Amino acid sequence: MPVDFSVPSQEALNFARRLASSFGADITLLHVVENMPVAVFPEMPAYLDYSGEDFDAAERDLQALAAEVAGGVKTVRAIVRNGLAAHEIVEAARELDSDLIVIATHGYTGWKHFCLGSTAERVVRAAPCPVFVARAKEHELV
Repeated sequence: MPVDFSVPSQEALNFARRLASSFGADITLLHVVENMPVAVFPEMPAYLDYSGEDFDAAERDLQALAAEVAGGVKTVRAIVRNGLAAHEIVEAARELDSDLIVIATHGYTGWKHFCLGSTAERVVRAAPCPVFVARAKEHELV
């Protein structure tokens, strides 16, 4: 379950928690710390490396979230990785032999979707398993 600590991500986590408790499944929470893109100049790298502080903060926040989710779920793991979000999510699903990816979408359309892209869309296209996409502002599913 990819987590970016946003409201849509929290709603998707609620779906994942209910599914996991209904089916006796484990949950793996995954947060990806991405490098910051910058303007490309010959003198500068295309991306600035993340700071160790960002990684440490993400680990702390994800561990706290895992502790909150643990009630009613068999096992909750927390993993923090560095890289491009969609790629790392797909690779983690392959490595963990995941049965399902539950991912949030922010629901951007038009210009925002064009500029920001959709991590969820990229994951759906490349995932090695089924993907449940929880849209923002939708009704309760389970």
